[in-house]
Amino acid sequence: MSSPHVISLPVAVAHEESPVAADRVLSGEPVQSTWLEYADEGSGFYVGRWRCTPGKWRIAYTEQEYCLVLSGTSVLTAEDGTALTVRAGDAFVIPAGFRGTWEVLETTTKRFVIHEPAGGG
Repeated sequence: MSSPHVISLPVAVAHEESPVAADRVLSGEPVQSTWLEYADEGSGFYVGRWRCTPGKWRIAYTEQEYCLVLSGTSVLTAEDGTALTVRAGDAFVIPAGFRGTWEVLETTTKRFVIHEPAGGG
């Protein structure tokens, strides 16, 4: 039985582009692009890059996500009004259960690592 190999990132992958779901959008017409560089469906572990144009929408996380902002400026606001502004170089974690809004002020690109156990939580 061979052992797993280390995977060097980023890998060359095609991106998927889509608007944020209209029923979640609060302002603007945000369009997101995702480059999924690694996926382990069985464990719910994903790594990639994400970019989004300006706009604001509602978010409700079932996954846990680590983010490293590469460019741009965004504001994440929790339901209680607590806000975090993130810019290039900022790293943060969004825990499962987080609810609030994501607002892209300047087109934002981030690297992400997501863990979403089977059953969404």
